[in-house]
Amino acid sequence: MRRAVVLAARGLGSTSPNPVVGCVILDAAGQLVGEGFHRRAGGAHAEVHALRAAGDRARGATAYVTLEPCAHTGRTGPCARALIDAGVARVVYAVADPTPQARGGAETLRAAGVTVERGLLADEAEDGNAGWLTSVRLGRPHVTWKYAATLDGRSAAADSTSRWITSAEARADVHRLRAEADAVVVGSGTARADDPHLAARAAGADASAKAAGSDESGSDGSDGSDGSDGDTVQPLRVVVDTEATAVRPGARVLDDAAPTLIAIAEDADAGALPEVVRLPRSDRGLDIPALLAALHARGVRSVLLEGGPALAGSFVAAGAVDKVVGYLAPALLGAGPTALADAGISTITEALRLRMTEAVRIGPDLRITAVPIAPTAVPTAPKER
Repeated sequence: MRRAVVLAARGLGSTSPNPVVGCVILDAAGQLVGEGFHRRAGGAHAEVHALRAAGDRARGATAYVTLEPCAHTGRTGPCARALIDAGVARVVYAVADPTPQARGGAETLRAAGVTVERGLLADEAEDGNAGWLTSVRLGRPHVTWKYAATLDGRSAAADSTSRWITSAEARADVHRLRAEADAVVVGSGTARADDPHLAARAAGADASAKAAGSDESGSDGSDGSDGSDGDTVQPLRVVVDTEATAVRPGARVLDDAAPTLIAIAEDADAGALPEVVRLPRSDRGLDIPALLAALHARGVRSVLLEGGPALAGSFVAAGAVDKVVGYLAPALLGAGPTALADAGISTITEALRLRMTEAVRIGPDLRITAVPIAPTAVPTAPKER
C-alpha cells in the first residue's frame, strides 16, 4: 500500500478534477505482478493500468488501492467490475470514496465474492489525496500556503528587496509544489513588486517525480504506459488584483506559458486584461470564499498560495489555509515585512495552532510543513454530484 501511495503522487497536478490513485497487485504467492497510477482526467484509472500489467497473473491476486475502486461509468468504466472480471480475489483499499456517484465499489466487489478490506495506511493516502478530498468534502480547493522567510520571520528587507531570501535548492522545490498544484495564487503587492512568472519549470516537475519514488529508468513495473510523459502540466496562474491596477500590459504572468486569471472587484475597470473573474469585495479586498468557489467551479482542486503577507493574512482570517509550507533561511534582517500580515488574530488564545508534519533540510534552508490542528473552513460551494 505504501508503494501505491507513492505511485499515486505521480499524478499530482495532472488528474484534476479527478483524484490521484495508485494500485499495486500481488499474486497469490505475494509477488508483484502489476502496478499503476491515474495519470490524467479521462484516462485509464490506476486499477486498469495495474491489471494490464498483471494480465492473467491477476487471477487470485490481491490488489492494493489508495482509494475505493469506483462503481460507476464515466469517461472510463467501473474499476470494481474490472477487478472482478480479472479474477482478483482480494482488494485492500485505504480511503473510502466520498462521492455519491462513484462510491459503492466495495459493496460491488463483496457481492461478487471478492474479499474486501479498508483502512490500511489511510492517513498517508488521505494526505496524498488532500486536494481532491478537500474539494469533495468542503466544496472548495485545498489551499497550501507557501512562504519564504529569514529566521526572524522577515519575508523582505526594509527596502522591500527579497531576492533571494532562500537558496536555489529551495526555489527549485517551490517549482515542485507549483507542478503539483492546479492553481498558483498571488496578490497585487507581489504582482507589482516582483512581476512574477508563476509557471512551473520542468525541473520542478522532475523533482516531483523523483520525490514520488520513480526509479532512474522510469519503469514502474506496469504495462509501460504509466511512466511520466515528460511534460509539465502548468497550473492556472491567479492574481488577486482587486482594483485591476497591478497587472499591466507586458506583465510576465500574461505570457502564453500557462493560463492566467485575474480576480478583480465587481465594480473594477478590467481595461485590457485578457481574462478576469469578478468577485464581491470584503473588508480585506476580495471575498476569499467567493474566490475559492470561483476556482472550484473551474475545476481547481488544489491551490498553492504564494503571497504576499496581506493576501496570506486574508486566507488565514477566512479559515481557508489547509497546509503551511515554510522555507526558513539561516539569515537575519531585523526589519522589513513579516511573512504573515494581519490575520484577524488579536490575542494568543486565538492563535491558529498547527501540527508539524515534516521538517527537512533543502540545501542550506529548512522546509517546515504543518497543518492546522482544528478543521478549517466552512464549505463555500455545494459538494460534487
